[in-house]
Amino acid sequence: MLGPIKPFEPVIAEEKPKGGDWIAQIKWDGVRMLSYFDGRQVSLVNRKLNNRTLQYPEFLSPARYCNASSFILDGEMIALSNGKPSFHEIMKRDSLRSALSIGRGVKQTQVTYMIFDVLFCNGAWVVDQSLQERQHLLESIIIPQNDVQIVRNFMDAEALYALMEQHHMEGIIYKNVKSTYLIDGKDRRWQKRKVMRDLYAVIGGVTFRGKVVNSLLLGLYDESGRLVYIGHAGTGKLSNQEWRDLTQRIEPDVRVSRPFINEPERNKDAVWLEPKLTVKVQFLEWTPGLTMRQPSIQAINPVPIKQCTVTQMHL
Repeated sequence: MLGPIKPFEPVIAEEKPKGGDWIAQIKWDGVRMLSYFDGRQVSLVNRKLNNRTLQYPEFLSPARYCNASSFILDGEMIALSNGKPSFHEIMKRDSLRSALSIGRGVKQTQVTYMIFDVLFCNGAWVVDQSLQERQHLLESIIIPQNDVQIVRNFMDAEALYALMEQHHMEGIIYKNVKSTYLIDGKDRRWQKRKVMRDLYAVIGGVTFRGKVVNSLLLGLYDESGRLVYIGHAGTGKLSNQEWRDLTQRIEPDVRVSRPFINEPERNKDAVWLEPKLTVKVQFLEWTPGLTMRQPSIQAINPVPIKQCTVTQMHL
């Protein structure tokens, strides 16, 4: 059987790369998945090298969607909610373990394999070919279905990014058409640009690593003036010195009871605070539980507390 490999990863970008050898693709909000077929059996493995063959039984008959005698395909498993990819929905399928629950999951949560690359085909490695050549090969071997699609290229990256912003999708990937495929690698020939949202939140608690604050528990005020927990953030633009300064700054504001009306998931190790400081946060989207996904701290105390309300959730 073909052994699992770690896929080529894009680096983060904030703007379109310079030069003319670039295409853009939609960044599907799903689970990165490589499919391996050695001529006898198929296996599905995610980017962390965890086997997911059992979770997606509808893709175990390779002749249905690919005419190659052997292959390694790179792509993303996605599931839709309200017409757009939902990370929450795909994780419902990806987290199933028992045969009974997987059987139900196939019916309840339909998935699509969005394929964007080929690494191995008909007994030969093709990673040293250009992306353009690999995409031509992909077009010749994939048999598109409702649940198997080839990811499209777009020449107007800015228009695609604007569309992703408009529809609150995850973002786009820039790819150099001359790029070879770097197994277990990461470089600027592939770049990802995420659509992020901004909001201003109140700090209602913190956690510590040693004697220094390392994450913030954040909230917004509802129409009745109650503080609603919306997630915790420990990454972003704060320097080590700014974390130390914040640790001293919050000392007078420590309180016994939690200020949030709902219980944070980091309840156990939290130190509660009087809600006096605010932060600007960037995040990807709201989870079904109305907490921020992938929050990142941008600045401390940029606005008055009165601006930190739940009305921002509807922007």
